[in-house]
Amino acid sequence: MIDFNNSAFVKLKPTSNDVFQDMISAILTDKESLISTYKGMRDGVVFTTHRIIAINVQGITGKKKDFTSLPYSKIQAFSIETAGTFDLDSELELWFSGLGKVKLEFVSQANVSEIAKIISNKIL
Repeated sequence: MIDFNNSAFVKLKPTSNDVFQDMISAILTDKESLISTYKGMRDGVVFTTHRIIAINVQGITGKKKDFTSLPYSKIQAFSIETAGTFDLDSELELWFSGLGKVKLEFVSQANVSEIAKIISNKIL
């Protein structure tokens, strides 16, 4: 499982859904589709219609990958911090039943308010 407290898994920026589509297509359900995709250096986070999938690309070659499925139904609470004048990054903190806190950091171009709306529509 991905260590979400590890600083290597930070600074996600918006990207095309095509970036991880082929990589995760085998684990998507028949009625599941991608909503938005965010990419770090090699890692990424995909918001689907049913869950959040965190992708951790491992090793020198990047052939080994870890996929963590975080269902919206297990989110108990969440918090967003938008980018400011001096702190250009934004953050999303999610609390999952049985897992605890997951923290994701995004670059300033990421619309965390839109992400919060997606999550709210799924859990409320």
